[in-house]
Amino acid sequence: MSVKGAAKERTKNRLKEPKQYNVIMINDDFTTMEFVVALLIDVFHKDELTAQAIMMNIHKNGQAVVGKYPYDIAVTKTRIALDRAKEQGFPLRVTVEEA
Repeated sequence: MSVKGAAKERTKNRLKEPKQYNVIMINDDFTTMEFVVALLIDVFHKDELTAQAIMMNIHKNGQAVVGKYPYDIAVTKTRIALDRAKEQGFPLRVTVEEA
């Protein structure tokens, strides 16, 4: 039963897309190209050809965006990559910046 003149309740369920963050790998003279390619495949789920292309971009330009993710995922992938690099003795640098 509806009451005449009753205000209708309106709810707007607009889902906001989460902000995106770029994960950026920075070139150094010690981390091997093979290791970077392996990280791109294992951690960032790139195929072999894409991983090779990104690695060359990092090598030639000094840095490159390796993925774009919501903040928590970007930070987690960065932490995994840095931990693996540290385990192997590489001084790899990876940063997270708002896209």
